[in-house]
Order: sequence, then structure tokens, then C-alpha cells
Amino acid sequence: MNLTNSSKFPLVVITGGGFGGLEVAKKLKDKPVDVLMLDKHNYHTFQPLLYQVAMGSLESESIAFSLRKNFASQKNFRFRIAEVTKINAESNTLDTTIGPVAYDYLVIATGSTTNFFGNKDIEKFSMPMKSIPEALNLRYSILQNIEEALLKPSKEERDPYLTFVLVGAGPTGVELSGSLAELRNHILTKDYPELKKEDMKVYLVDFLPKVLGPFSDEASHAAKDFLINMGVEVLLGMKVESYDGEEMKFEGGKTIRTKNVIWSAGVMGVVPEGIDEDRIEKGNRIKTDNICRVVGTTNVFAIGDVAAMITKETPKGHPGVAQVAIQMGQHVGKTIAQLINGEPTDPFKYNDKGSLATIGRNKAVADLGKIKFQGFFAWLVWMFVHLISLLGGRNKMIVFINWVSSYITYNGGTRLIIRKFEREGLTEDAHLPNTVD
Repeated sequence: MNLTNSSKFPLVVITGGGFGGLEVAKKLKDKPVDVLMLDKHNYHTFQPLLYQVAMGSLESESIAFSLRKNFASQKNFRFRIAEVTKINAESNTLDTTIGPVAYDYLVIATGSTTNFFGNKDIEKFSMPMKSIPEALNLRYSILQNIEEALLKPSKEERDPYLTFVLVGAGPTGVELSGSLAELRNHILTKDYPELKKEDMKVYLVDFLPKVLGPFSDEASHAAKDFLINMGVEVLLGMKVESYDGEEMKFEGGKTIRTKNVIWSAGVMGVVPEGIDEDRIEKGNRIKTDNICRVVGTTNVFAIGDVAAMITKETPKGHPGVAQVAIQMGQHVGKTIAQLINGEPTDPFKYNDKGSLATIGRNKAVADLGKIKFQGFFAWLVWMFVHLISLLGGRNKMIVFINWVSSYITYNGGTRLIIRKFEREGLTEDAHLPNTVD
């Protein structure tokens, strides 16, 4: 396949179809450039709702949207399924799984992956959730372990299959632990009448002393109270020492017997080979200047979770949230157009629009600047913001109908085991055939 740029316009290559990559491409619509997006999947994933796919509340197709369909009306846009294996900045080329690709401008929008902090046993035996395939793996693992518990003759043998430990009390851990608590409180005895809800235990663990660390104290305290009232055991200031697939050990001697460990304690940037090590910051992120350009380059940009813009105001870089990626993507699209036209560029300024997290039915927290509120109204705001942010009218409708059904019946979702989850030989892309995943 010919990937050379034969037109008279500069070629902008975007690696990654996440929130940031989408915004760069959209900003370059009708500009005197050609845009080529590369991603290993042909769809955009709405990551804030991944936990609902993992819990069986939503089907994976409802939070995924075709990248080609999204840009069908943009004449200067092309897409190819590919992974970048190396960046050759000196020659302005990429090595990819579909062959070499030359570029005039490159935007690295590869996002982040789960950070296990070098603990190979935890990486092997726990469950991450950063993609649709991983969310489906988690769903099948949870359901299979509940089914396995039914086959055990004694409580002692059943307990590890019905004990869920979520490591990391950020938004992902809080939302998943709340969802598991709701499954136990409202669904478990309906689907599995042989079990009692007291048989299922949910733990939320974090080394830090608070839930939702980046949020306000009011939001953190409210989220913790919501979880405790739902029956989640919140263990803060607890550092995980090891996990062997059977028992989790903590510093200080505490242990929990469990077959279900979900790891959301950290992320790290996905950096393609070819970036100099002296340009890599903590968290495996690429150091950029104030226009999101990779330090030491003239035509390579990094945005979102993989970028680290270190300034006096952001000594650790920007937070790894969707709004940062969206705003950086918009800024880089504008900046590339300015560079092509020989115009001066503007420094990137992040506009923090606030933070939202949901804990469960009628329970959410909202930090919107100086305005902070929790409970039912925050839950409505959370639903509205996420619904309008989804790509595709069909997806919006399906998600809304699912949410209404779940709210009315307390029993939304299908919780089907379409394929058996096998831990041995597990790969991120082991997924259900005949779906968008």
C-alpha cells in the first residue's frame, strides 16, 4: 500500500485515535495539509465508560465509534490500522507494522497504559482496564469466578472467588468498586439465588491517605462515605507488597485471599522507540515545550497522557485526564496551521473545567472550579456530560436507554459469558470475535 504523500500539501501524521488525536485531526479540517491517522484499532474508545463495559452494564459497541465514519466528511483525512514501532526524527519517518511512513509533522497521541511499577507477579495475576479488550477480559473473569464459587462446597473455598480487591482509589477504582457493590447489593441474589450478598466482599485499597486524591477534600470525604455505606471496605495508607493469584499481601502483615485483583494504581505513557531517553520524564512521558512540541525537535508534538509539559505552574506536568488531551489536541492542530502559514504560535494554557466521578446510583461528586457538590445532582451532571461527549447519535441513544433501564429495574445489563477468559497466554488484544473490539 502506498503511504507516500504525493500531494503538494504537508503531511501531518497522528499516532493514536484517542481524545487528543481526534481533536488534532478535526482542527486541521479544510487546512492546507493532508492528515494520516494511525491506530492499532479502527475505532475510538470512550474510556470514561470502560468500567460499565467491564461490569456488563453496557456492550462494548456502545462506547466505541468508527474512526473512518467519524471523519467521513473530512476530505484531507486518511486512516490506517497500524502500530508505530520506531520514530526516526532525523529522517522524518516512522517504522510501522504496515511499512515506513514519511511525515512533515508528527503528533504523538499514543496515550497511556497500566503501570505495575515493575512488579511482574502483580502484572501477571491482576486485571488492568485501559482498553475495550481488557474491559471484556475483566467482565468474563468476574462472571466466571462467581460461577466457580457456586461449585465450591464450603465457604472457605468460595471466599476467594467472591472477594474483589481494587487497587488504586482514583476515579477508575472508585467507579469499579461502586459498581461491584451495586452488583452485590441489587443483582447477586437475583442472578445467583444460592448466594447471599454477604458472601461477596469488595475492598478498595490505596497507598495514599484519601480517596480520589486529586479531588477536593469535600469530594474525597463524600466518595468515601458513599462507598462505606454501600458496603465497600476502604483501606487507605496500605501498600501492596505482593500478589500471587491466590493471596494479596500488604506491608505490615495484612493479607486478603482473593482471585479478583483489579489494578488501577497508576499509568505510564506509551512512548514509541526512537525518543531520546533524556527527553523522557517521570511516568514515561515525553518532555515538551510550551506549544506541546517535543523538546529538541521542530516538527514533532506530543499530547495527552504521553506528554509532560514541565513549567512553574505544572512541575509534574498536566493531569492525565481527557480534557487535557482534548485541549492539547486543539492547540496542536491550531499550532501546526500557524507554523505552515509562517504565523507566530501561542503557548498552551490548560483550562481546568473541573472533575466528576460517579460512585453509583444517585451518588457522584463534582468539583467544578469553586463550585463543589455531591449526591444526586452531581450524578445527573455526570450522566449528562458523559452522554453528550459520546461519539455518534446511536451510541448516545443506546447508552441512555441502558441507563434508564438499569435505573428502573435495578438489573440492567446482560452479563453473558460469550467466550471463556483464559489467563494463560493473555494479551491485551485477546477479544471477542465479530465485534468492533
